[in-house]
Amino acid sequence: MSTPAAAEKSVLATWRTPLVIIICGCLVAMIGFGPRSSLGFFLTPMSQANGWGREVFAFALAIQNLLWGVGQPFAGAIADKYGTNWVLCVGALLYAAGIGLMGYSTTPGSLTITAGVLIGFGLSASSFTIVIGGFGKLLPEEWRSIAFGVGTGAGSFGQFLFSPLGVGLMDAYGWQNALLIFSGILLLILPLSMALATPRRAPGAPAPLASQSVKQALTEAFGHRSYVLLVLGFFTCGFQLAFVTVHLPSYLIDRGISAQVGGWTLAVIGLFNIVGSLTSGYLGSRMPKRYILSIIYAARAASIVIFIMMPPSTIGTLIFGAVTGLLWLSTVPPTSGLVAVMFGTRWLTMLFGFAFFSHQVGGFLGVLLGGYAFEYFGSYNPVWWLSVFFGVLSALINLPIVEKPVLRPGVAAAPA
Repeated sequence: MSTPAAAEKSVLATWRTPLVIIICGCLVAMIGFGPRSSLGFFLTPMSQANGWGREVFAFALAIQNLLWGVGQPFAGAIADKYGTNWVLCVGALLYAAGIGLMGYSTTPGSLTITAGVLIGFGLSASSFTIVIGGFGKLLPEEWRSIAFGVGTGAGSFGQFLFSPLGVGLMDAYGWQNALLIFSGILLLILPLSMALATPRRAPGAPAPLASQSVKQALTEAFGHRSYVLLVLGFFTCGFQLAFVTVHLPSYLIDRGISAQVGGWTLAVIGLFNIVGSLTSGYLGSRMPKRYILSIIYAARAASIVIFIMMPPSTIGTLIFGAVTGLLWLSTVPPTSGLVAVMFGTRWLTMLFGFAFFSHQVGGFLGVLLGGYAFEYFGSYNPVWWLSVFFGVLSALINLPIVEKPVLRPGVAAAPA
């Protein structure tokens, strides 16, 4: 007589092939990352419509980045314990509500609740980070590194698709209706998440590892020097990405470049990040991941210096977008891959979630400091140079990381 678990496994085997899992996960990542990456285009019209300074919108999105990071480890722990699909559904509903209600936020407080709190917590449960955790549990080891890259690249394609789409929808229907359309699109995550349903226990995990508690996993991780270095280095990624996503369109307008160029620049970033993420995922199984991260952070610092020192031009801006895209979320495959190498996949989503929390603390500061720097100095330059400093620092921090499974006396090595 077959057990319910055996029946479930038989049903899943009929349609949830690795390819189906990757395709559905990529669609979730694309839809989840797209609307959020285009919110910078709503800064100017929303601020003008409500008589706000740029710091009001910047504060709301800074809170969004921070709560995205705060919620990520909790969402990851729940996904690891109860299943990825349920977390994705709840996150999508919060995200859609935040985007839709954002258009009717007429006070700084209400904007902070909708664009900040609802979207922030919604992203923590419906973004590509949860998808990557699902990939780690559902896919064979030989698929993981490339799948991490493909999933990250899909999120970037969402940025490529939604940035010009957002500008086009705003021009055609107004910024409020554009937000409502985005809200409806986000609900597509609900059916797609079914392909990412994960078991409560990682397939093939040794029994002692499968029974490892949250407290034990966290104690092990934060007592591991290489994990701490990885988490600290990921701060820079969030700082740079959030600052550019939110403030680059306004920075370009200030320099005499049109909003349309800003839209296409973010789209170019998203397009080239597909290449960067796939390349990073491919290289992650062929060379030390710590070297990949160090090169990425150093190259980012160099590209920012060249960009802000050059005279403003459309061509120069698009080239910066292409270079930045290659280095954009290409940090995610080696970062998540290092977590899997060191600790296995049992608590992968949660432990990567803590790394992502550091990323989002950086994002919080990048968005917030960008808004306040402009209000007080009339320029974004102080934050650009701070981004350069953090890039150099992270390039150095990642070099001493040791890429080996953590030693667990009496337990077989965790699966990479």
